[in-house]
Amino acid sequence: MLKGIPPVLSPELLKVLCEMGHGDRLVIADGNFPSESIGKDGIVIRCDGHFGCELLEAVLKVFPLDTYVDKPVSLMEVVPGDTVKTPIWDEYKKIIAKYDIRGGDAVQHIERFSFYDEAKKSYAVIASGETALYANIMLQKGVVIPE
Repeated sequence: MLKGIPPVLSPELLKVLCEMGHGDRLVIADGNFPSESIGKDGIVIRCDGHFGCELLEAVLKVFPLDTYVDKPVSLMEVVPGDTVKTPIWDEYKKIIAKYDIRGGDAVQHIERFSFYDEAKKSYAVIASGETALYANIMLQKGVVIPE
């Protein structure tokens, strides 16, 4: 065990977060996301039993968002005609605001299939057990600045 590291960050996930460089992207995928097929050329880390907000909170404790782009966070848009509600987006924005002064302004929405295309280029996909619909979130890593 390590002091100050959220327990949801497994050794495998910590290794991946540490390996990532500036501009690399990470997807925290909901339980319906095709994690294994999207991430087949990259890294897929299984975090079944853990949910999107808890993973986002833990990741952002150790992972800076990119300050060289306006929108380092991407959410999958709701498909036109789908009437599903997305309250998890508000929860995500609250968490982001704790770690990035841009808060919700750091977030963009990407059309579903464009999100899949971008996710295929990500460094890693975290396959969560999140049950909320449209709870997929992609983070672009920033620079770690010495304290």
